[in-house]
Amino acid sequence: MSNIFKLIESDEFEEVAYGYDKQSGLKAIVAIHDTTLGPAFGGTRMMMFEDEEAALKDCLKLARAMTYKNSAAGINFGGGKAVIIGDADQEKDEALLRAYGRFVDGLAGRFIAGVDVGTDENDMVTVKKETDHVTALPRYYGGAGSTSGATAYGVYKTIERMAERVFGESDLGNKTIGIQGAGSIGWRLAEYLSEEGSKLYISDINEESLKKVEDKGIDFERVAPEKIYDVDMDIFAPCALGGILNDDTIPRLKCELVAGSANNVLKDPELHSKMLEENGIVYGVDFIMSAGGVINNSQQYNEYGYTKEAAYNSVAKIADNMEEVMKIAEEKNITNWEAAYEFAKKRLNMASNLKKWYLTEEKSIKV
Repeated sequence: MSNIFKLIESDEFEEVAYGYDKQSGLKAIVAIHDTTLGPAFGGTRMMMFEDEEAALKDCLKLARAMTYKNSAAGINFGGGKAVIIGDADQEKDEALLRAYGRFVDGLAGRFIAGVDVGTDENDMVTVKKETDHVTALPRYYGGAGSTSGATAYGVYKTIERMAERVFGESDLGNKTIGIQGAGSIGWRLAEYLSEEGSKLYISDINEESLKKVEDKGIDFERVAPEKIYDVDMDIFAPCALGGILNDDTIPRLKCELVAGSANNVLKDPELHSKMLEENGIVYGVDFIMSAGGVINNSQQYNEYGYTKEAAYNSVAKIADNMEEVMKIAEEKNITNWEAAYEFAKKRLNMASNLKKWYLTEEKSIKV
């Protein structure tokens, strides 16, 4: 037990809650990392884990990343994450999702649940039967819809901007790009890049996902999952799970730019961001690159109501954020990851200082 509390205390998490429901079989964890900017905003990941400690570690790592993602994205939400331990294909049903909704509701608005691996916007409709603290609802239900399209769009626009710096041109038509993961984000990114004329290599452990990309009429070459790191390419776009860039895989990369949607893609951010730089590879920082989904869904709380045009205009500004991060890195001679962390912390510190002001009930400051 002491080891678990050391994990939580290591990065000053505000709250970690465990949810259990005997009837539905729900076993869930919600980690709230930081609410300086507002209620914690994060997805709900449902998958099997090696054990409960592995589930907690994943939840904590994702929640921490959401704090910096949301801050850098310029939205007024803190960082949190939820995991449901279970097989999403076999165990997810109405009873379990409604039990999860009651669990979230018990957090009294400190956490707003969205989607992640193993959940989708239709699941959130069921969760909403028990709580109003839910996002990623379908458009017909008053929400902003799936996060996947907006996330892919943000990655695409940011790759385009980064290409100007790395290759001297934003045109991706003559670039070879490897995409790891053909899921809901990966195939949409492939669609954007295919329209540009990019030569695509795609890997996925799921044959059905690759078949869906083919059915969309996207031209690409299949690559075995373990071989994607060895492809001779200009850009590598990781769009699957995290931790895949490490001591073993980085030396194998034959690209000049890494930029994708996967969260926590560096196994050790400080160490492996430096390793990428030493290998002459520019890194599009994951928590900057992948913010399109949360930016899109934050528009659900816009007082003027959600519109796709306004949301996607905001998503496109991720490219500006990454541009600023690269400038900071150059000026201070630090890695892009270190610069991105500094970029996000600056806004958190600003908001923290505002909250120190005395505010009357009649007048408050939104941050």
